[in-house]
Amino acid sequence: MNIGIASAPRDKIAAQLLEAKLIDEAGLARAKEIQKKDGGSLGQALVRAGAIDEASYVAFIGKQHNLPVIDLGKVSVPPECLDLIPADVANKFQVLPIARRGRVLTVAMANPSNIFAIDDIKFITGLDVQPAVAGELAIKKAIDKHYATTDSLASIMEGIEDDIEVVEELNDDDAANLEGQNAPVVKLVNTLLAEAVKMGASDIHIEPYERNLRVRYRIDGVLQEVMEPPVKLRNAIISRLKIMADLDIAERRIPQDGRIKLKVLTKKIDLRVSTLPCIFGEKVVMRILDKGNLNLDLADFGMERKAIDDIYKAIAAPFGMVLVTGPTGSGKTTTLYSCLSKLNRPETNIMTAEDPVEYNLEGINQVQVRDEVGLTFASALKAFLRQDPNIIMVGEIRDLETGGIATKAALTGHLVLSTLHTNDAPSTINRMIDMGIEPFLVASSTVLIAAQRLVRRICKNCKEEVRLSNEALADVGLPPDIPVFRGRGCDQCSGTGYAGRQGLYEVMPITPELRELILDRASTTDLRRMAVQQGMLTLREDGLVKVRKGVTTIEEILRETAVTD
Repeated sequence: MNIGIASAPRDKIAAQLLEAKLIDEAGLARAKEIQKKDGGSLGQALVRAGAIDEASYVAFIGKQHNLPVIDLGKVSVPPECLDLIPADVANKFQVLPIARRGRVLTVAMANPSNIFAIDDIKFITGLDVQPAVAGELAIKKAIDKHYATTDSLASIMEGIEDDIEVVEELNDDDAANLEGQNAPVVKLVNTLLAEAVKMGASDIHIEPYERNLRVRYRIDGVLQEVMEPPVKLRNAIISRLKIMADLDIAERRIPQDGRIKLKVLTKKIDLRVSTLPCIFGEKVVMRILDKGNLNLDLADFGMERKAIDDIYKAIAAPFGMVLVTGPTGSGKTTTLYSCLSKLNRPETNIMTAEDPVEYNLEGINQVQVRDEVGLTFASALKAFLRQDPNIIMVGEIRDLETGGIATKAALTGHLVLSTLHTNDAPSTINRMIDMGIEPFLVASSTVLIAAQRLVRRICKNCKEEVRLSNEALADVGLPPDIPVFRGRGCDQCSGTGYAGRQGLYEVMPITPELRELILDRASTTDLRRMAVQQGMLTLREDGLVKVRKGVTTIEEILRETAVTD
């Protein structure tokens, strides 16, 4: 966390330290070089440069702000204080709640001038915040201690530290024999994967830096750092994962993709593995595909009844195109799989072209797109039309060729389902026209467009009511005096206040009135206005419905949706 919010406050602090003769010009110059190279705060850089010791710097900051200085090594933090501030907030602002008296919460901070952090904590806790000053390193250690979420991984690491030398000078021949020769690394990797599955993570990130190796899990759409293995294990861990994914361990210059199949307890798990060469080694990202968590019932996604009815009516049509839009990781493929599962009958020939095939669906012919050998979405679509299909799913419309074939297929007796990357449903129309598809083809082929996002659900175990002012409610479009909810943060949600995710949906059936607008090349704003008049909920409006139901928080809705005209 930066000690100064902007360069001007940092320069002011430097000038004050010089004036107080706590640092000299040479020490400041060394610190600025370190800060320029490695980032971080000026205070941290001064301490690392040896220009001042941390205790003296903290005492100086406390005196400047007329605030008490706290030695966190001597403070016992009550668990009820930790419950007030979720772990992700503590990590984001590098703060630690240390005491509460009535409506006043005392919070240890390295940068007590960070008014954004103080305001956020006030909003989250509903309490008045009294800052106290502590060292940056001390706060980081205290957060790691009190908000620990990976005890099992830490215990594994204790047994590995003594074995670092075995893999320090790892070469490719050694890597090929890792499983037999270096059981601790195998155990660490297996534990990393198993813990990710148990914690409900969707992705695992293993990231090499100059001085450390970072492991993060994406849980409910948000990345959380879980551990830092010794940097000397970097090559061993990466090589072990590449062996498991059947990748070339000798090739470190180009990206590679592979798959790992696991059985964790009774669950069968597929991992999609991607490696990417970075300046300090290969970064590995693994997408966890848990077939046991594949829910194909639209009602369970949190979709409103009208939206479900509109989608089911659209996919019941004998031909036409249904499009699902949204950013990567917003659940588009799962929505399409849900539609396919409802349509999957013995008398129906369903064919899909996907990149990659995420889940195997019984009774559906699924094709893995492979651009490197010429099997593109467009070429797969052409082949499908010679295979007597009733329903075609195209993983993504990326170009004019794929869009043109999909549109014509939808006009010649086939139901076509696909995805696009656009921000909302109305803008999808003009995206297709911009791609080069004629407006009359878009208007006559498209049956329905759905846009979606994923937001985090409030943890049911620590859910509590929050009363906001009518002005604050009006600012986000909510009526006065209604209760809203949040998660206080507890052991079951690792202090985040959230558990699981919820879909937001904007479902736009293409009505005769909308077709007329499309033929007239109407703007996205005009299309949206007409759709809303005909009953469409925008993503923001659907989100506010979920807030009123107590499913998610205002912060999540503001984070994932935009205000529309």
